[in-house]
Amino acid sequence: MSSILTISAILVLLPFTNSYSIQDLLRSRGLPAGLFPNNVKSYNLDQRGRLEVYLEGPCMAKFENRVYFERVVTANLSYGGLIGVEGLTQEELFLWLPVKDIIVDDPNSGLILFDIGLAHKQLSLSLFEDPPVCKPQGFLEISGRKNKEFQTQR
Repeated sequence: MSSILTISAILVLLPFTNSYSIQDLLRSRGLPAGLFPNNVKSYNLDQRGRLEVYLEGPCMAKFENRVYFERVVTANLSYGGLIGVEGLTQEELFLWLPVKDIIVDDPNSGLILFDIGLAHKQLSLSLFEDPPVCKPQGFLEISGRKNKEFQTQR
């Protein structure tokens, strides 16, 4: 009987790894499945709740505004929140601000809170139903410019 308890205790203490998708993990913790982009390679979750998400590479995606994901994004995962986020920035009024926390206080409200340091931004949970397409950084930065704009400025 004690060996069964020992095995059970070991299984509970093992880090949560890729036996579930990142989307399944987020849903199980009261968060929407589309917080991380479609190019997640793997993730690790230790017994203290520290989540490390590994992407194929740094990239940009769009929720309401553009967001930039570094190759590795880390946070403390709790029910309804990613606290102390590192590796994620969001564009606000031509500035890139680090996302510090992502919180769903009340899923029935239909809102998710992004703490970007200077402000708290509430967004619709519906923006995060599916993982966003994430493109390499340079692709989005140059796609809006045309060569003739630079020629007329000479």
